[in-house]
Amino acid sequence: MSGSTPPRKRRFPLGKADQGPLDGPHGARDDERGSPGAGASLGPAADQDGPLAPARHPAPVARRRAMVIRDKARDLAREGARRGGSRARAGLAYLADRVIDIAPRIPVRDLATLRRQFPGLGPEELADKLVKGAAAGTSTVGAGIGAAAMLPVPPAMPTELAAEITGVAAIELKLIAELHEVYGVRPPGNLKARTAAYLSSWSGERGIDVTKPSTYDTALGGRMKRELRQRIMKRMVRNLPNLTPFLVGAAVGAVVNRRETRKLADRVRADLRKLRVPWDELPELPPLEQPERPLELPGLPEEP
Repeated sequence: MSGSTPPRKRRFPLGKADQGPLDGPHGARDDERGSPGAGASLGPAADQDGPLAPARHPAPVARRRAMVIRDKARDLAREGARRGGSRARAGLAYLADRVIDIAPRIPVRDLATLRRQFPGLGPEELADKLVKGAAAGTSTVGAGIGAAAMLPVPPAMPTELAAEITGVAAIELKLIAELHEVYGVRPPGNLKARTAAYLSSWSGERGIDVTKPSTYDTALGGRMKRELRQRIMKRMVRNLPNLTPFLVGAAVGAVVNRRETRKLADRVRADLRKLRVPWDELPELPPLEQPERPLELPGLPEEP
């Protein structure tokens, strides 16, 4: 421009630096002109002399506190699982003992009584009649417990489930005992020995071979109780849908119990058919002992 001296012809006074802007009058960049001071920092000069800022890491105390809290939470979770498992095992043991206690009180009809109540029926027809009545009884129990579960009372649900298990067990034990009568394979011994045999049949879902006493328990020992606990555990898992609220559990409980009772009867009858003794070949057996305080079974239809 007119009146301006080009930079290349500008003369500087001796010993004095250029007082103009660092980027020149025409906006020349610093990387084109070079920096007036080598290694100049873009930040304030005072920051270079001070200590470097420490990296941001959690304080040791906070880190130790987090580790302690994590370990405590893990220990609490393990302790809760252990206590929950212990309570579940204790509940199963209680139910097993409850079933063992009520088994001798279940009224069982002998063959002569059954033939009088159902005249004109053969062994298979009579067995079908018994299975139908037992399935109807367990179905009624399942429907009643499922309907009660619609009430939003969580503490009552374990009680309802325990009542259903013991009620269904009593009906199925009665069915198994009377099926053994129908097929002519009554276990030997007194009421206590027969009760132990029927419990063994129920827990193992099989018929009793009376010719081989070593294949079933005649005493309520530790192995019998372990088998009962296993079967009760399966029954509890299978019956959990019965606790579905809003009356859905009633229908589910009825169907599940009816189906499971029929499956149990089919397995027991398949074994008893192999051991069946025809009625005309049966020796005359004494009437069955009746319990002093017969148990009232819920849900069973009226006997003819």
